[in-house]
Amino acid sequence: MSKRQPEPTRPPRQRAFLVAVEIKGKPGILSLEDSLDELALLADTAGLDVVGQTYQKIEHIHPGTFIGSGKIAEIVALVEEFLADVVIFDNELSPTHQRELEEKLGSKVQLLDRTALILDIFAQHAQTREGSLQVELAQYEYRLPRLTRAWTHLARQAGGGGGRTGSVGGVGLRGPGETQLEVDRREINKRISHLKGELEKVRAHRLRYRAQRKRSQIPIVALVGYTNAGKSTLLNRLSHSEVYVADQLFATLDPTTRRINLPGGHLALLTDTVGFIQKLPTQLVAAFRATLEEISEADLLIHVVDITHPNALAQWESVQQTLKDIKADHIPVVTVFNKMDRLEDRAYGEESVKSLPNSALISARNGEGLPDLIDLVEKILFERFEPVIVRLPYQQGHFISLFHEMGQVERFEQDRSGVIIHGHLPGRLLAQFQPFLFNPLTEKVVDTTEEEELPGDPPN
Repeated sequence: MSKRQPEPTRPPRQRAFLVAVEIKGKPGILSLEDSLDELALLADTAGLDVVGQTYQKIEHIHPGTFIGSGKIAEIVALVEEFLADVVIFDNELSPTHQRELEEKLGSKVQLLDRTALILDIFAQHAQTREGSLQVELAQYEYRLPRLTRAWTHLARQAGGGGGRTGSVGGVGLRGPGETQLEVDRREINKRISHLKGELEKVRAHRLRYRAQRKRSQIPIVALVGYTNAGKSTLLNRLSHSEVYVADQLFATLDPTTRRINLPGGHLALLTDTVGFIQKLPTQLVAAFRATLEEISEADLLIHVVDITHPNALAQWESVQQTLKDIKADHIPVVTVFNKMDRLEDRAYGEESVKSLPNSALISARNGEGLPDLIDLVEKILFERFEPVIVRLPYQQGHFISLFHEMGQVERFEQDRSGVIIHGHLPGRLLAQFQPFLFNPLTEKVVDTTEEEELPGDPPN
């Protein structure tokens, strides 16, 4: 009988001390205290133990060290008292602030900002080649202006992913390893160019795939929401699948698409996307362009909100702002107030639904309220026709045919640049036609009835 092999001993988790700063006149979506609570959750997700925290409200950013010398001295003393290994700022630090603060804290203490922490979490959760490419690109672009010898202490080889990675201690910033951090800017830029090229191939593949889906006339519904709002649980419940779910931030990183059946006999494709968060690093938004296009190309968005969260409204606003930033705010939205099974006051949830059009109260975990949600989705996609006026260039023959086939044409005009169609379109097509919306009050129609017909002009 063979002896049971002892499980490997896990290294102790690093101890983190958190710092938040609010600049006068520039408050965040969350309060300082709530933002620190969220940073603590991020640190825990990254594998760190939070041992203390502090915050400061300042009139303006200190040009050299971000915060004043008095606050730095206080942080140094607290770090020593709590035996902290890592100091994490809730704000994004410039390369200059990063270097000066590292010098003040000393070589034994590692310094991260919120952006570096989120990049690390993304690196831990990237399971596909696409996800790994996107995270690596974001990390290189973040690190490029910070390449100094002071950063070499952050590098430590760690396995996993699609190649060599480095980490803060045993858990932190995964990505380019020590030797990569020491190469010159030319090599780093070469790697960035290569990653961008690879991601353009991914983007081109996604574009072809989306074109196939659009030709099939199956509408695409994208799940969006703040991280840990319950999007993956809802996807599993609606599609009877088993996408990975965990009660932690950014459990899902790579987009997942499943087919769902609607009660009227229609089909839809439901896509789960990466969760949003306040202060989402700009490097991630740029690197995840191919993934985020899954949202901007959708016919309908289901915005999942954790109604039990004390900052539910602020989280909703943060997602709305992100949708605007990625130019997806024109797409029809169904707002889903999730986790009703955890509500102490059910009336609060019902009032929330009444206050917002096209919304539903559900529990993705136990399925309560899902029939109403599915009915609402089908009504918007297939039953509700919205009045529109569109100007379609002659080169967009596909859209002209699509309007005639799926919409209701009430008036059809032609001018030199294309056709103008007055009519109604089903909700699922509104996003596709959005670039061609026409306002007759502000745009002129070119009258060609009395002009000499030019070669190549369409007949009137």
